[in-house]
Amino acid sequence: MRTFVAPMRTFSVLLLGLLLLALTAGPAHAADNGNWSVYPASSQIADRPYFYLSADPGTTLRDKVVVANKTGGPLTFRLYAADAYNTARDGGFAVRTQKERQRGVGAWAKPARTRVTVPAHGEVAVPFTLRVPADAEPGDHPGALVALDERVDQGDGSLALGVQRAVGARVYLRVGGPVLAAIAVEDVRVIHSQPLVPGLGDSAATVSYTLHNTGNVTVDPKVELRAQGLFGRTLLARDLPKVPAELLPGQRVRLSEPWRGAPQLDWGDVTLTASAQNTRESASASFFALPWLVVAVLAVALVVGVVLLVRARRVRARPSVPVRPSPPAASTPFRRRSSPSSRP
Repeated sequence: MRTFVAPMRTFSVLLLGLLLLALTAGPAHAADNGNWSVYPASSQIADRPYFYLSADPGTTLRDKVVVANKTGGPLTFRLYAADAYNTARDGGFAVRTQKERQRGVGAWAKPARTRVTVPAHGEVAVPFTLRVPADAEPGDHPGALVALDERVDQGDGSLALGVQRAVGARVYLRVGGPVLAAIAVEDVRVIHSQPLVPGLGDSAATVSYTLHNTGNVTVDPKVELRAQGLFGRTLLARDLPKVPAELLPGQRVRLSEPWRGAPQLDWGDVTLTASAQNTRESASASFFALPWLVVAVLAVALVVGVVLLVRARRVRARPSVPVRPSPPAASTPFRRRSSPSSRP
């Protein structure tokens, strides 16, 4: 479902393009928000929940999209095509707003009608044309056909917000030519949270990394986390569950994984290995775990050592004062004392 925000009062905030259409990843099913749904024209929705298309550069495809109204009154929608991407928050499937620049499906697909009114509990099938440029790059070009409700729900309060909702049917288009599945792990970081006193309290860490689809096809990545301590001891080894089910071509997603029970005193490496479609890449980062009390003691010892060293150098560098010779003692005339003698 897509959410747009528009100002409703003087002190409202305009959030156009900030909240984007998130199409829930998971089992294939028609895009639906409970009030209306959008899906490819087919005899059975379950047989074709999304558009899976393939074409060579320079060719034209024609198909139909269905907008179904599940409410008791008529609904009017704005219908348009948009490019897809992965959200930065969790890597979910999302599409661009109508006002954003489109480079793939959003620029190539044109519905026959840009505005459609669907009666209560009814549906309307709208033809569309998808023209693939002659210079289109080979590989996957994901997108969606979006039905945006033109009504704006009013908010409450002095800072009121108007909300628009939309639903989109995914379009998975593959353009003919050489394809490459490739993935990379980038910018691995480890941040520790240590107790003040060793042994008193739990320690934890957060491992963050960027998952990058460097190929031209959509991949379903798997990521393994492995941590090794001093002397190669294995501290952790597990597959990460919070990984995008679909990482679209050229997309980067910043992810993080908590590491509970991380070592309080250790030195080692954390390695993340991503694999998808017979490609496998790894990246590592070092960590140095040290409790805060030990850090404080070492810091104090370092400061004291530096102070003592500076003082010792100053004493050695101080110039010695030359000792002046004492002046010679004044000489006195020698007088010969006559010894007493007996007189005649």
